[in-house]
Amino acid sequence: MNHVKIPAGYRTNMSRYETQKYIGLLKRLFEDTLSGALNLRRVSSPLLVDAGNGLNDDLNGVERPVSFDVPATGREAQIVQSLAKWKRYALMKYGFPEGQGLYTDMNAIRRDEALDNLHSVYVDQWDWEKVIRQEDRNLEYLRETVRDIVGAVCDVNHTLRQIVPVLENLPELEREVAFVTAQELEDMYPDITPAEREAAFVREHHTAFIIGIGGYMKSGKKHDGRAPDYDDWDLNGDLFFWNSVLDIPFEVSSMGIRVSPESLMRQLEIAGCTERKDLMFHKMLLEGKLPYTIGGGIGQSRLSMLLLGKAHIGEVQASVWDDETVAACEAAGVHLL
Repeated sequence: MNHVKIPAGYRTNMSRYETQKYIGLLKRLFEDTLSGALNLRRVSSPLLVDAGNGLNDDLNGVERPVSFDVPATGREAQIVQSLAKWKRYALMKYGFPEGQGLYTDMNAIRRDEALDNLHSVYVDQWDWEKVIRQEDRNLEYLRETVRDIVGAVCDVNHTLRQIVPVLENLPELEREVAFVTAQELEDMYPDITPAEREAAFVREHHTAFIIGIGGYMKSGKKHDGRAPDYDDWDLNGDLFFWNSVLDIPFEVSSMGIRVSPESLMRQLEIAGCTERKDLMFHKMLLEGKLPYTIGGGIGQSRLSMLLLGKAHIGEVQASVWDDETVAACEAAGVHLL
């Protein structure tokens, strides 16, 4: 179901071209800041992959990838839904050493996405992945990496506020990260939904990282879905900032320490899809041919919305929208690109 909600009294704070200009500045600043903080190198990435090699991400397992035949290869191709597994494979191919990683512009199509203020069928992310030591597969390493990412976001936020006068009215983002597990949230707020728990916690702390996405909690439910073959469900999470324009918790990144051979098999068994172990990517991982890594995606349009004070994702990316959304945005003076 599609849904758009424009805050009362909201008006766009800059023209369409000014928005495009500052998106370009934001992206240049953030790429440099993030790559310096995490020791990343830029690489090119695919828009499509072979359908049968296991590299595409099936997200929650119900989203349908955009597929088509390629007569010249005699095989089916899929537009990527994310690059979670491709990046780990690429680190092996490029021979990246421990402590170094890559980042790339990821462009994807998610045809089944509902359309609202935060979601579009077009997805753009900075996808990043870094080689780590086996002994770095722990929560403290995850937390330190999250702090580095939050520091990069806050540094760029501060710089933009100095350059773009209309952004001075927005509150600065909170640098201190509140960490909480999905289980702790369920224990704190047992009678409300996971989304409501996120809202209660992020409203209080403003910047938060929720650990443990994909696995089952004591209640027998999941906080949220996550594919079983890239993140370790005990060593992953989602990063939220409080969005003052929309007055909501605002997820900008999903990330985590990636599965080991042991946790991959355990999660495939829990998810009931052990047949994946015979796919190219999974076989390489189980045979120890892929490095231990940490990685994630940081939404380019999401971060642009947050740092430029926008109420709708269509203000910072060109996509397709239903007639109701277009009419509502026009009436509210919201400039869709």
